[in-house]
Amino acid sequence: MWPKIFKSLCLKESWVIFFILGIVMINYPFINIFNKPALLFGMPLLFLYFSFGWLISICVIFIFTKANDFCERDTKGKGEHR
Repeated sequence: MWPKIFKSLCLKESWVIFFILGIVMINYPFINIFNKPALLFGMPLLFLYFSFGWLISICVIFIFTKANDFCERDTKGKGEHR
């Protein structure tokens, strides 16, 4: 399962797509949605939005770096057998 996901993340376009998605998520429409006076677990929604967004972005970067390592090992392994 993971090798299939990692192979699809080897494309440089997927890095660009997630970068642009991250920039969009921290701009006006989304900030305005979560900038409400409501509290969730005693914390403002905007704070939770930024906290979970930060955590998710770290997880995405971790997955991309693991995929990059997988792609490098995969291309080196194919090159040695030729």
